Formats: sequence, C-alpha cells, structure tokens
Amino acid sequence: MVARIPYPATIPKKFAVASEVATMALLRSSGLPIPEVYGYSASTDNAAETEYIFMQFVQGTSLSDIWFDLGERDIISISRQVAELESKMMSIAFPAGGSLYYSKDLEKMTGNLGIPLEDERFSVGPDTRLPLWYGRRARLDVDRGPYQSTEAALIRGSDKELAYLKQFGRPLLPFQRARREGYQYKEQPPSDHIENLERYLLIAPSLIPRNPALCHFRLRHPDLQPSNIIVSRSPDSNLHVVGLIDWQHTSILPLFLLAGIPQQLQNNHDIGPQCMTRPSPPENLDKLGITQQSGELELYRCRLVHYHYVKNTEKYNELHYAALADPIGLFRRRLFRHASAPWEGETLSLKVGLIDAAENWETLTGGDAPCPVVFDPDDVRGTRELDEEQREADASMEACRDVIGHGPEGWVPVEYYEEAMARSRKLKEDGLAAAESEAERAQVEAHWPFDDTDEEEYM
Repeated sequence: MVARIPYPATIPKKFAVASEVATMALLRSSGLPIPEVYGYSASTDNAAETEYIFMQFVQGTSLSDIWFDLGERDIISISRQVAELESKMMSIAFPAGGSLYYSKDLEKMTGNLGIPLEDERFSVGPDTRLPLWYGRRARLDVDRGPYQSTEAALIRGSDKELAYLKQFGRPLLPFQRARREGYQYKEQPPSDHIENLERYLLIAPSLIPRNPALCHFRLRHPDLQPSNIIVSRSPDSNLHVVGLIDWQHTSILPLFLLAGIPQQLQNNHDIGPQCMTRPSPPENLDKLGITQQSGELELYRCRLVHYHYVKNTEKYNELHYAALADPIGLFRRRLFRHASAPWEGETLSLKVGLIDAAENWETLTGGDAPCPVVFDPDDVRGTRELDEEQREADASMEACRDVIGHGPEGWVPVEYYEEAMARSRKLKEDGLAAAESEAERAQVEAHWPFDDTDEEEYM
C-alpha cells in the first residue's frame, strides 16, 4: 500500500484529493491500469490531521528509471501502449468541463451535486488546475467550473487572472530574473497584462475549432511523463505498462485544449515535416568524441520517441491525432495557456500570441469577420524586438543550466546538490568579475538567476 498526502504547497487540497480519487476510480472501472484506492479523506478531520489517499502499490519499475536504456523495440512497444491507453481514456464522454468528483464528496464540499454523469456516483465540479488556485487566487470569489460550453472553458482562466490583478495586482519585476535586463530592470505594471487579457477575451470565441468533434469534453493524464508510467518486463522480455499514477489536478476540457505531445516525448530539435521523418541512427559515431557521441545519440533518441508516439497515436487514437494534426491547434493551446497562467511581471508571451492571431486572423477564423483586436505597427515592431531579445536571454539561461548541471525546471538529484551549488557560485563569481562597471556589477548581484527567490509577492 502507498499512503499519499498532499505536498505542503498543493492547492486546493480538499478538491485536489477528492478529484484525484474519483478520477482514479472512474478510469480503473474503465479498464485502465490505475491503482486501486483503499481509503481516503478530503479533509483534515481525521487522526492524521491531513488529507490523504491509501492506494495500491503497483509492482513494477518507473519508466524513468530505465528510460535512457530503452532500445527502439521497447520504444515502439511503449509508444503503442501509451497511445492505446490514451485512446481509451479519451473515449470517455463528459457532459461538461472542470474536474471529476464523487457526487457525495462534491455535495459535502460545495453544497451541490455539480453536473452528474450517467453513472450518478460521479459528477463534474470545480476545475483543480493549479493556475486557477495559485496563491491568493484561492481567495477569489470567482467561478472555477463546471464549464458547460467550449467558450466558458476558454475564458475561465483569463477571467480568474483579471479578477486577481484587479484585486491584488501591483508593479513587479519579471519573476524570471534572466529576462529583467530586457526591461531595464524596471518593475512592470499589471495594467499591461490586464489590457492583453481583455484583448484575449475579445478573440477567444474565434479560437473554437470548426470541427465539433474537437470540442467534446474529454479527460487526459495531466502530466504524462516517464516517472508516472509503471512498467514490468514479462518472461518473454517484453515491457508492459502496468500502472499510470499521479492524477492530481486532472481537468476535463475540450479535446483541442487537451491535445499535445507529452513534454518528455517531444522532439524540440526539429520543426515541421522533419519531425515526422523516420529517423536514422547516427553515422560514424566511432569517429566522434565522447561528448559528440552522447549528443548525437540523444538527438536520435528524441527523434525516435517523438516519431513513434505520433505514428502510434495516428493508428490507435484517431481523435487525438486529428487534434494534433490541426495546423493551428498548437497556437490555440499556447494562447489559451498564456491567458490562463498566473501573472509573473510579464505580459510579453500573451501579447506576442495576440499579435500572431491578429496577423493570421483569416487562417484562424476563415475571415468571416474582422479581427476585433488592432495593434499599432510601431508597437508590433517593438514587441517583436523585445521577444527576440528575451529568446536570446532564455537560450543563455539554458546554457548556464547546462554548465551547472540542472535537471528539468532546475531540479537536481540530492546527491548532486552541493556540486551544482558550487558550480553556480563559480558562475556567479565569473559574472561579477566580467562586469565592466559598478552599476553592472550591482545588477548581476541583485538579479542573479540562480539565487534564492522570494515567491510570496508573485502569489
């Protein structure tokens, strides 16, 4: 058995726990390899004084533990199984969007039954996606679901962020310190983001796909990465997916908003049709140095995983593939995420997306009506220049992460922490030594991206 309790920063705790339990139960009853829940509490009113879930321990190995040792045969097999499992979960229809609950839990927590499923034990209720509840957003008196229309799903996150900024917004430096130089180290006003959120609300209805099948409410794993996939090797040496874990913050959304290639299966090195060309093993590896060999093999692996995931999705999950193949589907999802994300002192990503929408309005909508958002040409030019500058800052930041040895999102294994910190200190010393003036030195000291950050003011 596994005893699962919420991480201290988890919000909203009671909704997250109750929704995760119901989601696991529904999917398990639909034939997916989901751990059985033995008992749970969505409140702290118990002997442990915490929300908890008692669940089955799945015998097997985390796919992340063997991820870099998989050969092409195993990659093809796992990709096929994942596509089939996603097809099964995405085939479950829901009457509305939000998150899933046992009806009895939802009534206890909210005083109503939400929107019941055909199996009346379950209902759709408030959406548990973290951006809707982050920090002081949890205190807002705003609607978080269920969503009874596609448009409601598209705008709920931006409505929430507008309410937050109007109540709590104040000028802030960008949270990402490496990007502050582009703003001359000046605090940015929330009014800029408010203006762009209001622009988004004007165009949101036009983001709805014309294919109604892509607007059906569906459910998908919120974080499908190798660490959440449990596998077991059978006597014939084949790998089998025996468990999908970590269903916290699962949302029911229109399919076109759920679609996408999981982050760790995505090939970010190639763009366009090249991504879907079957990759060939690198040639002349024996003539390359060890570092170059490692880089070539990793690139080949990224291409291989991406290719087989998409090809198996095309074969076994036609509805998801239709959303993936939509030429503007990725743009829609990106704009939706930028408009729903917590404001961190920048509005650039959302504004660039809005400019792209305005410039490609006919492709996006068919041109039946003029774009309701208009940008001044000088404003567009300045925004594009700033975006290019910030992309360069992001690339420089990634190079620094490589030097330090950071993993995804800055995490490192515990045993490597002290070494990573020592490299970070050395990198900072070099940056301070290279400063050409006292003012520049003070900026490096005050805005060094790998120093501790007080996140409170951004919550």
